[in-house]
Amino acid sequence: MKSMLQVWGIFCCVCSCALGQNTSARPSVVNVGALFTFHSTIGRAAKVAIAAAVNDINRDPSVLQGTKLVVQMQDTNYSGFISIVQALQFMEKDTIAIIGPQSSVVAHVISHVANELQVPLMSFAATDPTLTPLQYPFFVRTVHSDQFQMASVAAIVDYYGWKMVTAVYIDDDYGRNGVSSLDDELAKRRLKILYKAAIRPGARKSEMAAVLVKAAMMESRVFVLHARDDSGIDVFSLAYNLSMTSGGYVWIATDWLTACLDSAPRLGTGLLNTMQGVLTLRQHTENTSRKKALVSRWSEVAKEEEEEDGGSLPNTYGLYAYDTVWMLAHGLDAFFNSGGNISFSPDPRLRAVVGGALNLDALSVFDEGTLLLERIRNVSFMGATGPVKLDSDGNLIQPAYDIVNVVGSGLRTIGYWSNYSGLSVVSPETLYKKPFNVSANQELHAAIWPGETVTRPRGWVFPNNGNELRIGVPDRVSYRQFISVDNQTGTVGGFCIDVFAAAINLLQYPVTYRFVPFGNGRENPSYTELIGRILTNEFDAVVGDVAIVTNRTKVVDFTQPYVASGLVILTAVKTQSSDAWAFLQPFTIRMWSVTGVFFLVVGAVIWLLEHRINDDFRGPPAKQVITVFWFSFSTLFFAHREDTRSTLGRVVVIIWLFVVLIIQSSYTASLTSILTVQQLTSPIKGIDSLIASDEPIGFQVGSFAESYLVHELGVSPSRLKALGTPDEYKNALELGPRKGGVVAIVDERPYVEVFLVQHDKFAIVGAEFTKSGWGFAFPRDSPLAVDLSTAILALSENGDLQRIHDKWLSNGPSPQSTTDLEPERLRVQSFSALFLLCGAACLAALAIHGCILARQYSLHVASQPPDAVATGADGAIRRSSRSSIRSFLSFADRREAQCPRGSCKDPAAALGGSSSSGVSSFTSSNASVSR
Repeated sequence: MKSMLQVWGIFCCVCSCALGQNTSARPSVVNVGALFTFHSTIGRAAKVAIAAAVNDINRDPSVLQGTKLVVQMQDTNYSGFISIVQALQFMEKDTIAIIGPQSSVVAHVISHVANELQVPLMSFAATDPTLTPLQYPFFVRTVHSDQFQMASVAAIVDYYGWKMVTAVYIDDDYGRNGVSSLDDELAKRRLKILYKAAIRPGARKSEMAAVLVKAAMMESRVFVLHARDDSGIDVFSLAYNLSMTSGGYVWIATDWLTACLDSAPRLGTGLLNTMQGVLTLRQHTENTSRKKALVSRWSEVAKEEEEEDGGSLPNTYGLYAYDTVWMLAHGLDAFFNSGGNISFSPDPRLRAVVGGALNLDALSVFDEGTLLLERIRNVSFMGATGPVKLDSDGNLIQPAYDIVNVVGSGLRTIGYWSNYSGLSVVSPETLYKKPFNVSANQELHAAIWPGETVTRPRGWVFPNNGNELRIGVPDRVSYRQFISVDNQTGTVGGFCIDVFAAAINLLQYPVTYRFVPFGNGRENPSYTELIGRILTNEFDAVVGDVAIVTNRTKVVDFTQPYVASGLVILTAVKTQSSDAWAFLQPFTIRMWSVTGVFFLVVGAVIWLLEHRINDDFRGPPAKQVITVFWFSFSTLFFAHREDTRSTLGRVVVIIWLFVVLIIQSSYTASLTSILTVQQLTSPIKGIDSLIASDEPIGFQVGSFAESYLVHELGVSPSRLKALGTPDEYKNALELGPRKGGVVAIVDERPYVEVFLVQHDKFAIVGAEFTKSGWGFAFPRDSPLAVDLSTAILALSENGDLQRIHDKWLSNGPSPQSTTDLEPERLRVQSFSALFLLCGAACLAALAIHGCILARQYSLHVASQPPDAVATGADGAIRRSSRSSIRSFLSFADRREAQCPRGSCKDPAAALGGSSSSGVSSFTSSNASVSR
């Protein structure tokens, strides 16, 4: 027992010593460096925020538990070289972390040093999206990446329906990489940057003005300005002087502008006049208690840190700088709690370059920098900006931006963007609390645009660079009603040209253009090659009879179709005269057969129902057979003279007469059509029979019909024959496939209709087997295609499109067209419901009649006297099944009047009566019951 107590005491002493060593491992002071430009918009706010954060941390003993945090701030004075030198100086002083740098350009360079010496680099302002942990593991971004900011810009551009933008930016790592990210985000939405206006870092105003003038000559009127506060303000001033902030223009500035305007204690009227109607972004921060406390004492701290200017106001970058210091403090606390020690050792790789006056041997590696980096990346707390936590990619969680409109003398928030909810008028922190769909409920408040208008700018104009639109037109040889080129005068006319000119006249802006003929003038050009000239920038558009097909829509954009089109089959037809057997043509053979069978079936059913009660259906067998046939077929003309007395018989007759009425009316209408309407015949009935015929097929030169027949329908190219003019159409069809012609021509309906106006020996057979239309072709995402589509719809609604059509294409009788050259014969399927109804009525009537007859017969048998039944020697009843059937048939053949309800009173008389009246068709004439 005593030994156990000794062991326990030794264990407690060891634990106490270990705890004391951990506690003593916390240094009294931790040195941290900070690099930024003191007198910049971001730097002024950061200086105040860092000082406030250090004071708050050191006043709270629970944060670092007695360790004092010392942040040594250095002014880089807008110089990248000085930033690098100062970073190296921090490394010489065994600094465990650096807050900054402010510049993304400098961050790229210093991050290499931080990686080598394992010193965390925590930047609250370097937003370059290419600064990733994959390349720079010791770079910790404590502000949102420009990747999210550019996603919000792309969402705004897409929301307002603009297709292209002009990017104005400073040509350094910050500007180039930010615009590259914008390009990626726009491409996700099928949008694009039309022109990149790069401004040299440190450029003079004259250089900036030259860049803006060149940008103004481009098509886009939506400008995205990604700059810094010093150069961005100059750009707006120059744009204002160049009238580039007037009506029709759109300017979207990244968050540098809100940082500048938020920090200014007084917004000058002259400054705001240069940016009226501008949209800008602000990194969204929640209204936390820590933020309120910081803002309330901001002026006090600012006066202590900035003796020259104590009136600077906080901006979002200042808030992120404040949270950066707190993030480092929490990371240090976790680092010390994990047993981390601050120690440095020489970098063995620097020995090879030691020498000279650079004193590189003073640079040392932070031994446990990786542990500190890990603890910093795992920090999670509620800061001044909201939740502070890094995701797996090293980005702050919940990226969001305010969308701000510069209006009058201030700023107006018109909505928000977050990667969780997209665009919304509800704050992101509210939407985080409930499920939300990014693709739905995209909404912003109304904005006031440059020129003091609430009407959304169109966002583009024709480029003011002296170039008119080069519009390619096909130099057709045939069907020149649609488009024709006069090679002597150079004039272009036709239906398509008139439609284009009328649509252009409806636009609210002038369009300068010239037509460029395409083709050799000897045959119709290839329309696929014509469209391809848009891709090679030889043409800015194509106007003509261009069919909108799938392959073409993959490379160009088309306007709204102005003509409905589709492939049809044109073939020669012959007039079909009626013959002596024309009266049989309305019905198919099967229809004739089924109808005849039903006539006989209905006659037989009526005979069965009426035979026992109706004298018209009694008599000798030959007479009864004749009666059945006569009654059946006389119903066709409603001339039957036999009366039906049974209720079941009357029901069947009524239903059958209704069926006969429908069949008779249909037959009469079909026969009338056959005898009076001209019937045309052709061996080709439609596309299926054309493909199966294995005969030559014609197509128009340059048409997409050739490609469609070969690739879509599998027609052998050897069967196809190119035809260029209407005369070639006529000759090929008249010759036919046996004499070197074609059996049919596959072409677009508008051409065929024009051809048929002058040639009545031909017709369209079958249905139109493709559906498309003609449109004007433009490069992908061309806004002119959208505006012209609207204009074409207006032409259609006001009747001008029809008037242009009548002017060029209505010069004769309507073309002959039929979907089926032979008359449509009536089939059983057309009357199947009637036949089923009639058949069901017959079966039901027979079933009911059979049940009644069976009951009567059973009563009749039960009422027979015993002596009327034949017995054997042993007295047992002996009646064969054959005699029973004969007895039942004999009973069914009797007239019901001779056998009242129940049974006959005198069976012998009844049997005699039955014998005298003759037997039915079911029994022979001598099949009477023996007495």
